[in-house]
Amino acid sequence: MQEKENWKRKFLIIWIGQFISLITSSAVNFAIIIWLSIEHGSAEVLAYGAIAGMLPAAVIGPFAGIYIDRWNRKKTMMFADGFVALCTLVMSISFYLGYESLILIYAMLALRSVGSAFHMPAMQASIPMIAPESELLRIAGINQMIQSISAIAGPALGALAITLLSIGNVLLLDIVGAVVAITALLFVYIPNPDIPEKAKASFAQARNDLKLGFRAILDNKGLTWLFIYTSVGTFCIMPVAVLFPLLTLQYFGGGKWEMSIVEMVWGIGMLVGGAVLGIFKPTIRKVVMINIMNIVLGLTLSLSGIIPPNTFWILVGLTTIGGVAATIYNASFMTVLQEEVRPEVMGRVFSLYFSMAIIPTVIGLLGTGWAADFFGVNNIFIALGGIIALIGVLSFFNRFIMGLGEKT
Repeated sequence: MQEKENWKRKFLIIWIGQFISLITSSAVNFAIIIWLSIEHGSAEVLAYGAIAGMLPAAVIGPFAGIYIDRWNRKKTMMFADGFVALCTLVMSISFYLGYESLILIYAMLALRSVGSAFHMPAMQASIPMIAPESELLRIAGINQMIQSISAIAGPALGALAITLLSIGNVLLLDIVGAVVAITALLFVYIPNPDIPEKAKASFAQARNDLKLGFRAILDNKGLTWLFIYTSVGTFCIMPVAVLFPLLTLQYFGGGKWEMSIVEMVWGIGMLVGGAVLGIFKPTIRKVVMINIMNIVLGLTLSLSGIIPPNTFWILVGLTTIGGVAATIYNASFMTVLQEEVRPEVMGRVFSLYFSMAIIPTVIGLLGTGWAADFFGVNNIFIALGGIIALIGVLSFFNRFIMGLGEKT
């Protein structure tokens, strides 16, 4: 296609904007966590903040996908970025005025989540419209590299910013990042798929469009099973992700420095995984990589709970490998969706996926503290890691999943 000839230049411009936006957002998110921890010292406050930042996106995500597939995807990303920045500005002004209400913070985090519900699926649904199909896995790998660098640099920048500046000033970083991302999008053309039904979506039509999104998944038995297994895996992964600091503190007897190391090496592992995909462009089938990475990630988590408490540096190594596996899994999963789903319903499918990924996270957050206290942190790692590895093994015996990506 003619519009895909200059795809590299388009992605370079988009990636520069998104990279700066991701780093500033990561820095601000980490700064908010630090501020809440210092001001309130409550795990419950942090959990509610995390839920406020995720649950709205899960609830409205499928409906957002309906409109993403109808609207101009470039403008959708720009307006979503602008809306998130506006919410951040409201928080910043409230801090300047000395109004530090938790209710307002939760409300703004929830509204930021609404903006993200439109931005991320629109971004993912735009990629196949710009780049050739043969490059989708490489692009997914580079996207994972950008996210992993942000995961490493963002918290460091956030910690530095909250040390030097007031929380109100730190929040302005997110607005700067959004402006850069929006400006970058102004310089690229993103085509939209041809959609026969151009009328405004009524409630009945929106419901019908949502059904089309579900049908795109359910009519493909391989995608259906992949979504089921991914939902179970996410339900297991998210509580473990929340418990990593507790594992470091309680089981391995570490402190702030050790917690920072574990956080950093996970990001380094993500960076390595993204580099492998972006530079070497593996020829292994995507579903095979998904299954293998599930097994590897599950084993690293289980072993983290099995190894003796005096082997902290083994935990560091396992966490690094886990970061690599998680990135290759995510990039491969995204590419499978981009290859299997028709462009005109892709926004809906990605919205459904993000909702399915977030809802288990919320459930995990609600039950994480009780489970860790009752069973022991390391035993949670052993059990949930084992389930994740088992999902990878079972996937190899599922003919529908193994049929994904086969050229006929």
